[in-house]
Amino acid sequence: MSAYANMAIPPPLSRASTVVVYDDPLSHAFEIGPSKKSYKFQYSNIYFIRLHMLRGTVESQAHRKWMNISGDPILIPRVLEVEKGRLCYVVGTVYMDMPLKPNVIEDIARDQSIPPPPPPPKYCSPEDSIMLEDESGRIKLVGDRLKDLQLVTGIVIGALGMETPNGEFEVIDICFPDMAPQSTDENATVEDDRMDVDGDDKSGSNSSDEWIAVVSGFDFGSPSCSDGQVQLLVEYLTGEGNGVDDQISASQISRLIVAGDSLAPVAPEVFEPTPAFDDKRTRRSGQEQTSFSTQPLHNLNATLNDIAASMPIHILPGESDPAGTIMPQQPFPRAMFGEASRFSTLSCETNPKYLTLASDPEASTRPTKPLMKRKLLINSGQPLNDMFKYLPSPPNTHLSLLESTLRWRHMAPTAPDTLWCHPYLGEDPFVIAESPDIYIVGGQKHFGTKMVTSHPDSLKQKGKPPTRCRIILVPSFARTGTLVLVNLRTLAVKCVNFGVHGMTAGGKSEIEVLEAPANPPSPAPIEPLLSAPRSSFDYGLH
Repeated sequence: MSAYANMAIPPPLSRASTVVVYDDPLSHAFEIGPSKKSYKFQYSNIYFIRLHMLRGTVESQAHRKWMNISGDPILIPRVLEVEKGRLCYVVGTVYMDMPLKPNVIEDIARDQSIPPPPPPPKYCSPEDSIMLEDESGRIKLVGDRLKDLQLVTGIVIGALGMETPNGEFEVIDICFPDMAPQSTDENATVEDDRMDVDGDDKSGSNSSDEWIAVVSGFDFGSPSCSDGQVQLLVEYLTGEGNGVDDQISASQISRLIVAGDSLAPVAPEVFEPTPAFDDKRTRRSGQEQTSFSTQPLHNLNATLNDIAASMPIHILPGESDPAGTIMPQQPFPRAMFGEASRFSTLSCETNPKYLTLASDPEASTRPTKPLMKRKLLINSGQPLNDMFKYLPSPPNTHLSLLESTLRWRHMAPTAPDTLWCHPYLGEDPFVIAESPDIYIVGGQKHFGTKMVTSHPDSLKQKGKPPTRCRIILVPSFARTGTLVLVNLRTLAVKCVNFGVHGMTAGGKSEIEVLEAPANPPSPAPIEPLLSAPRSSFDYGLH
């Protein structure tokens, strides 16, 4: 008798399944239809609409915060109506006057024969000044209280203080809108905040949980080759590589999100062929031939084709991708992805993107398992990277700044000042009217995550749980080989590192996990986060 006759055969694996909820009104918030494709409007409309949308919330938060302090401060409806020597508070939009910030007027006036200087890595300098403006005008903010705060152009705040004899407004305290309300799903509860980055299941998850995978920065076409890492990623997601335990782990992943920078920036090479005869038509300006290699796009298409046959993919454009520069970036045309475009599982999304996912009741292996729904907010990193130029680092970090965007209720406040965006007339789609459950930002240098919780006394939520959001920074896969996995039920996060010795990531992890504090921080000031380096779960060749 064969020794294998009595061996137990494991049941076949089936992939976890989730569905996209398309009836969510935010799902199409960043799509620019034919009726919106107009560039005749002034960008000032965006600031007016933003202030109109957030003014009421800030005034309510300011009244709650300062109603019991001595001096009985009053609300001044316009910034130019403040009274000298009278304690009061005003609401307006912050404008950072920075000498190092790009100036379009100077660019136009510059001699075009002289190449412009390279942009500075930071806009902040000791000569910066802070203004608060509304429909009536601007007033300069001063005071030591401002030195401890994260402030960028475009955020709506309330400022408590009084006007000085020289016409400036000395600030005593600042109030932000704080986190927006959240549509609570009773079946989708956050069990804990612990991470799983070592491969051990410490987050309370089980085999029936659905996970999503997030990757950013494939960077196909860059001089540093990362094909080996990408191939390991494809084999892991499709369940074709490693052992049984890894295949079981991969089967829990319901879909993949590609958060921008799939292709490296292209620098075309210009060739001027020498004409065989003296023909002026062959030497006209603009007749030069350019050469672009299509191999990076073919490599991306092959990768998406392999993964799309196994799971749904949501791909967003990024800063280096062949897409529009202004925000929000519109979806890639499906035709550019070749064979991968045949799969209905491939979805081309806008950047940013609201994505609402729910567990699939038809694919559930446990009929008694409660259904859950999660709202995701994803972008490819341009808003966060642009805001980071306004602040000195240290002490500011990308993760603390991402948390601040939730407190500000705005994901891209520097648009349209230094971040190009579409000239909207009657709306500002970047306002966070509803806090997501998961907030993902790609195009970062390091991995980071934190559970952000609203302050208990910021909103009147009688009998309701506090607003909670898992924020995640996704690093470049080509540089770090990091894949981020998120549990949709518990919001736990773990990382898989595909390090290949001798390639871009070099078999070393650059993962940095930032844990959430036991108690939420005070509304002001926004404290810099403490980092705690952790190890990673490695796959690959060493």
